[in-house]
Amino acid sequence: MFIYFRKPIFVKNPMVVKMNGTEQDFIRRINIKEETAFHDLFLKFRNYLVLFAMRRIDQLDAAEDIVQETFITVWENKKIYNSYQGLKAYLYELVQNKCTNYLKHKQVEDKYVSYVKTTGEETEGDYNLMQEEIYRELYMAVRELPEKCQKVFELHLEGKKNDEIAEILGISVLTVKSHKQNAIHILKKKMGNLFLLYTYIYEV
Repeated sequence: MFIYFRKPIFVKNPMVVKMNGTEQDFIRRINIKEETAFHDLFLKFRNYLVLFAMRRIDQLDAAEDIVQETFITVWENKKIYNSYQGLKAYLYELVQNKCTNYLKHKQVEDKYVSYVKTTGEETEGDYNLMQEEIYRELYMAVRELPEKCQKVFELHLEGKKNDEIAEILGISVLTVKSHKQNAIHILKKKMGNLFLLYTYIYEV
């Protein structure tokens, strides 16, 4: 498994971090999930991606988390890369999309907090609209979960019990619980107060 840094150390000058072998060979190593290749990739692009994210969301901690999630996504997905430039473009595209989703989550959260502070109460229509917005944000966040966590949590959202999910996916109940706990941990971190609101409304 790819070992990443929870709080990565900045490289003084990422440009001096050189890939081992040719670009074609490097992409081959990335495609076969070679850990040293991913470590090189991390050192090469981590700083640039954090700065890229910072320009869009203006929050250092959130930018670092987004970049961390980006490298985890690249490690866990089954995408095959055809070129070094293609991989580079994909990294920036992932960060861009995650920044956009982060701002959308924050906008909905800020809107809810502002409304409650202003009115001190909610009408039924406003409450129903907020439910729809929160569920839409949750759906978008679930789509970004690691593949196995995503499958388990989607079935959970459909109302399936742990033993039913285990039977459908052909895994143990213990594995289902593990994926569900991991999904909840990621969603809490990604959605913040919106996920707490979701658990209150839907009693997860």
